[in-house]
Amino acid sequence: MEDEKKVLEEENNNSKTQYSLNDDRRVKVLSPGRLVAKRFFRNRIAVIGMVILLFMFAFSFLGGVLSPYNEDQFFYRTDELRKAYATVTENVQYRYNELSPEFNAVIQAQALNANNQGKDSFTYRGVTYTITQDGENLFSVYLDGNKIGYAYQDIVNTLDGSTPSVEYQYAVLAAYCNNLTSFEFEGVTYEVDEVGMIMVNGETVGSVGKYIVSASSVDVNLTQNFKEKLLVAIENGQDQFVFTDESGLTAEYDLTFDPSKNSWSVLQYTSTTVFDTYSAPSKEHWFGTDGKGMDMLTRLMYGGRVSLVIGFIVEIISTVLGVIMGGISGYFGGWVDNLIMRIVDVFYCVPSMPLIIILGAAMDHMHVESQLRMLYLMLILGFLGWPGMARMIRGLILSLREQEFMTATEATGLSVNRRIFKHLVPNVIPQLIVSMTMGLGGTIITEATLSFLGLGVKFPFASWGNIINDVNNTFVLTHYWFIWIPAGVLLLLTVLAFNLVGDGLRDAFDPKMKR
Repeated sequence: MEDEKKVLEEENNNSKTQYSLNDDRRVKVLSPGRLVAKRFFRNRIAVIGMVILLFMFAFSFLGGVLSPYNEDQFFYRTDELRKAYATVTENVQYRYNELSPEFNAVIQAQALNANNQGKDSFTYRGVTYTITQDGENLFSVYLDGNKIGYAYQDIVNTLDGSTPSVEYQYAVLAAYCNNLTSFEFEGVTYEVDEVGMIMVNGETVGSVGKYIVSASSVDVNLTQNFKEKLLVAIENGQDQFVFTDESGLTAEYDLTFDPSKNSWSVLQYTSTTVFDTYSAPSKEHWFGTDGKGMDMLTRLMYGGRVSLVIGFIVEIISTVLGVIMGGISGYFGGWVDNLIMRIVDVFYCVPSMPLIIILGAAMDHMHVESQLRMLYLMLILGFLGWPGMARMIRGLILSLREQEFMTATEATGLSVNRRIFKHLVPNVIPQLIVSMTMGLGGTIITEATLSFLGLGVKFPFASWGNIINDVNNTFVLTHYWFIWIPAGVLLLLTVLAFNLVGDGLRDAFDPKMKR
């Protein structure tokens, strides 16, 4: 008997072990969420897209925090520039000073013609005029023994820029043209050096010569010492000279002669601080600098942040509006469905891109601030994107409202709001997630297109679209690849990754897919 009892106990124990819930051989049941995740992570292409998206988010949101530079920080460099400083013109035309009204323009022309022919007199309308050569490029005209005027080529200048008297000019010219070192005028003795500087008691009071020296801009002050140095360099045929001013600042100057104008251009070498534009990649700037002298890597980080945020906010706005309108339309049907669908048809007929371009141009005209402009852009794109989402939700709810669980909700007396948003909408969430993921790529492309056209995100905010806007300049396109290629690659990878993840989610949520 005892042996039989032992055998029965062993069989009983074996049967208990065979059907125990703790047995490792039991069937494992996964929750719906874990089942979707398992299906998703089996899709290697979708996983690659997820990895790319994680990198983009880390690059955009963490990179901007870790970057040592700010989004709108400018960088500068010091360049040696040649700036137009002065112009020197050699006067080869005769000028005239009148001492009497008889020395008019006609007589001046007749006198010049006679002087060029080597004559000492000429007759005009029966009146004879006498010419005397008072020096090189200086002659006087007389009528009946009285001096009525003189002609000259050398220019007399005063130190203060005032116009000297006709008599004073003649005294200076007579001395200079005859190589005299001094002359007297109204009891004052003047000295003239070899370059035409006029001095009284060693102090310069003016100059005389065939050269006209003028500053290239109003902010340039040409001192007398500089003019002396400049004229000496021209007389010696120099191409360059160095001048140290009264403050001790030394600068180098270039002389360029233009035969067509018979003049010299004086160019000054100056150290000028300018924006560090289009600087090549370096240790300080890994991706170089852009056309405004900003760090490209930092701009790419902040640009990715703007593009991703705009994409998500636009999709959220479109989805919320689409779920509300589509849910109401699909559940109630009848005239409500017809009304909402006709509204959707109207939105489909609206040309979205031309409308957005018009609104962007209007914001340009009204000088809307960059931050407010970005908010308007998100609202406009979101408001124009909900009809497609509403139509998809309507179709899904039309098929779900006839299911048994909806009959049960009606039998239990649940309110309409709870039936729609508590039982119907959760059942379309998988399709919503897939649609949003696929739509994010398109939204980012739309924003980039508008920013590229100058109608989207504006400076100082960066987006990948307005960074690529620099390729409008052909020179930048061909010579500075680091300006536009990185932004284009990041934009391409982000949109591609969203599409890959969307495809993976669509397959994972589909229970009919074979794994």
